[in-house]
Amino acid sequence: MKSRTYLIALLFCAGSAMSAIAQSNTEFAKANQEFAQGNFKEAITGYETLVRAGQWNANLFYDLGNAYFRTRDFGRAILNYERALALDQHHPEATANLQIARDEARALELQPTRVEHYLQFASINQYSIAAAVAFWLGILAIVMVIFARRRSAALISLSILCLLVCAVAVWAIHTLDNGSEGRGLAIVTGNDVQARLATADTANSVLALPPGSEIKILSTRGDWMYAALPNDLRGWIQTKNAEQVRL
Repeated sequence: MKSRTYLIALLFCAGSAMSAIAQSNTEFAKANQEFAQGNFKEAITGYETLVRAGQWNANLFYDLGNAYFRTRDFGRAILNYERALALDQHHPEATANLQIARDEARALELQPTRVEHYLQFASINQYSIAAAVAFWLGILAIVMVIFARRRSAALISLSILCLLVCAVAVWAIHTLDNGSEGRGLAIVTGNDVQARLATADTANSVLALPPGSEIKILSTRGDWMYAALPNDLRGWIQTKNAEQVRL
């Protein structure tokens, strides 16, 4: 009787999951149809509904970016192209459209450090996989050394090498996660945004930030955020004027 109950529950959960997937596909297709018909605001509403529901994928953010681009909201277009690339850094259409939107908006970009530039040949997910594989291979090699009748120089060398690779991968993850393209990355979505020296609209301006400009959030205070800005500057901007790339 219990087995039958578990089976029914499992089938119910599977059916619910399939129904949710089918519904999200239907909503995505409807939003795409609105876009194709030139109803860009309606398409945005449909795409944003899927985003709020957590149905995230690179193509959804890419299409949402295209819809915002058509309404000439370059800040949010760039934001969503960046989100698409955060999920799939090898998305050629998002890469191309991101550059077009930046040129149109004259958006400012953060410049990665030389170390970040070299580390960006792989993604954080790829470094995470490398770290996990190297760690467990190193642990396995250490266990084999402990229980082997004779200590093998090759196994000892392998364990050291694996743990070293793991350490380097973890360092790369930390560097990228806290770098210019890391979790603090945000995009200016407001218009006529000025970064200021203090948390007041009357404070002196540090830098004018066109829509779509990149900033790196360092801290927040009430309705203001302190950020690293392009051109190696620092300043305060209101939180309502920027959105983080990572949801």
